[in-house]
Amino acid sequence: MSKKILIVDDEPHIRILLEQTLEELEDQGVELLTATNGEEALEIIQSEKPELVFLDVMMPKMNGFEVCDAVKNKLEMQNIYIIMLTAKGQEFDKQKGKEVGSDLYMTKPFDPDEVLEKSKTILGL
Repeated sequence: MSKKILIVDDEPHIRILLEQTLEELEDQGVELLTATNGEEALEIIQSEKPELVFLDVMMPKMNGFEVCDAVKNKLEMQNIYIIMLTAKGQEFDKQKGKEVGSDLYMTKPFDPDEVLEKSKTILGL
């Protein structure tokens, strides 16, 4: 069964950057999925059950914190690893991220090598 990574960001260039960063994992059977807002992300998470989600914080319709809270606490999908992406490295955000159950916190702009290494580690590749 292929492993899945969901990339959620309302900014196209961030989605493309993450896809380009992670596309070499496709050779190892990883499927890359994308969503442009929180509502869409939640639907994909429920139907596709990705192992790993890169989740932007600031988004329309439903922000990253709300999505993370829904996945981890309401749906109790604890086995999905959620990395919150944010442009702000404020402590408040980090605290809020922890409260809703995010597994990791990355600040934009991110280091593509770090993203790739973390993804490999999380997926056990």
